Amino acid sequence: MFSGIVEEFGTVVKIEKEQENVHFTLTCSFADELKVDQSLSHNGVCLTVVEVNKAEKTYKVTAIKETLLKSNLGLLEEGSRVNLERSMVMNGRLDGHIVQGHVDQTAKCTKVEEADGSWYYTFEYDFDIEKAKQGYMTVEKGSVSVNGVSLTVVNSKDNSFQVAIIPFTQEVTNFHTFKEGTVVNLEFDIIGKYLSKLNTYNQ
Repeated sequence: MFSGIVEEFGTVVKIEKEQENVHFTLTCSFADELKVDQSLSHNGVCLTVVEVNKAEKTYKVTAIKETLLKSNLGLLEEGSRVNLERSMVMNGRLDGHIVQGHVDQTAKCTKVEEADGSWYYTFEYDFDIEKAKQGYMTVEKGSVSVNGVSLTVVNSKDNSFQVAIIPFTQEVTNFHTFKEGTVVNLEFDIIGKYLSKLNTYNQ
């Protein structure tokens, strides 16, 4: 379980394919603090640490075919920057919103606008009315996870939405690498999904 408050971005240093799985080796400032079996959010995808090299400050995670199909992890290359967040501590403050690390689908960045020190990003995704009825959608001023970052939705439409990014978030996440055409991971609000599902039984 995560909160969508990215700690920093890590860098992919090695990619290895094994049948339909892909092993990613990354480096980050807290790599030597990690342990095998620990959960870590990568661009909003919860992956398990399977190996740690404290001397080189690297660790390894594995993504299966289903994860690669539903997320942007399959597009990563050596040198790619990935948003990282360790799992939430239950006696701490929930600074973002409840993020499970289970990506629902990808979206494409269609516009980047600078606004006197902040930035507006517009994202479009494939809209499915049946999925929307189950909560796979955005609502005005609601929460959404984009590449693992907890954000507030503005200008919500059926298949698109905008988010506003402050300078701090722009700097410490991989948002500063986004441009038109960049593919990102989306996780819609779990509370909205539950409410939508419960509503189907009350009709």
